[in-house]
Amino acid sequence: MRAVVARVTRASVTVEDAVVGSFDEPGLLVLLGVTVSDTPAEAATMARKLHELRILRDEQSCATTGAPLLVVSQFTLYGDTRKGRRPSWTAAARPETAEPLVDAVVAELQARGARVETGRFGAMMSVESVNDGPFTVVVEI
Repeated sequence: MRAVVARVTRASVTVEDAVVGSFDEPGLLVLLGVTVSDTPAEAATMARKLHELRILRDEQSCATTGAPLLVVSQFTLYGDTRKGRRPSWTAAARPETAEPLVDAVVAELQARGARVETGRFGAMMSVESVNDGPFTVVVEI
């Protein structure tokens, strides 16, 4: 499982001209990709890591500040561009495997008390954010 996590001052995701998830305060924008070998155990570990990741101002985390997270599924994080000019998607999990694992990350975050907004799995989404820093990290499980 792989996430690109950006510290942001606000973020939103829109599907078909309707905002489906947003926040207007400091938090984390999480682009989340699932690979073919991921399991619910990786989902739980990713949720813990995201919630406790100390990249907010003053080395704080969402767990310590209550800052929100916007989680957006992003299968393209597993695009392989080492050969040729067209990415290969063979490492990305198929939707029927990936969607329950993305949902599991969100559910685990919520069970931990995190405030979570989401995109819509499989939809064409417009994601807007204002990076803070900018400060962006890759988290891999």
